[in-house]
Amino acid sequence: MFEGFWTSQVVWNALLIGGAAAVLSGCIGVFTVLRGQSFAGHALADVSSAGGALSLLLGINPMLGFFGLGLLGALGLSGRRQGDGDLAAGILLGAGLGLTALLLHFAISLRNSTGAAAVVMFGSLFSAPPGAGALALGSALAGVVLLGVIHRPLLLSSLDAGLAAVRGVNIRLVAGVFLVLLALAVTLSAMAVGAILSTALLIGPAAAALRLTRRPGLACALAAGLGVFCAWGGVALAYASYGFTPGRVWPVSFFIVALVFCTYAAASLRRA
Repeated sequence: MFEGFWTSQVVWNALLIGGAAAVLSGCIGVFTVLRGQSFAGHALADVSSAGGALSLLLGINPMLGFFGLGLLGALGLSGRRQGDGDLAAGILLGAGLGLTALLLHFAISLRNSTGAAAVVMFGSLFSAPPGAGALALGSALAGVVLLGVIHRPLLLSSLDAGLAAVRGVNIRLVAGVFLVLLALAVTLSAMAVGAILSTALLIGPAAAALRLTRRPGLACALAAGLGVFCAWGGVALAYASYGFTPGRVWPVSFFIVALVFCTYAAASLRRA
């Protein structure tokens, strides 16, 4: 069932992308939950899906497309108050999906990109371009380092914005940097499980970790570990699924999201 698993370059590429997405998404996800910006993460995922469709249309690296549009979405959300931020996120969500529909139409009709919609929306780790794993790993490490630099003012502003302002924290700057990191996390998650399902990898492990501990540092480490377990477990199960229905491999994203759901459910029971 797992014959050739550890010697396959396709599998190693998938493991690198999935692991990188899980680590960064887990760490960023903890702060996303604390700040109540899960909806913003979902909106950025939908905006980034347009970038994925654009990368298929232009034939460029999908990570550049996902992150480019996700960054534009982050800039659109930066500097807004909570109520205005939710309103802007809702508008971006609809606009992102509409643009995705148009770009996918062109990608399918002009470039004959069969299955383009499924790849962008639901991911396809086993068909990721060679070298994407190394790029994803480097991007995730850079994101974690930057998060480590701003984590103290970010945590304070997340828990008490008024106190953070009194202590001299530039709240708008910190929030803007966080949104850029959120866009990067969504980008990597979109490459792993697709734009539509990327919020599951961003929020699920983080929410489970926060049910098990209230210490932010430990929660980030635990969320990253749970995310890696779900991502790598999903890759392994998808590889083994070739034996479930001979000749066909089940979607990797299904197994990853299923494991995320089970992990969160188990964490909820543990807390109870």
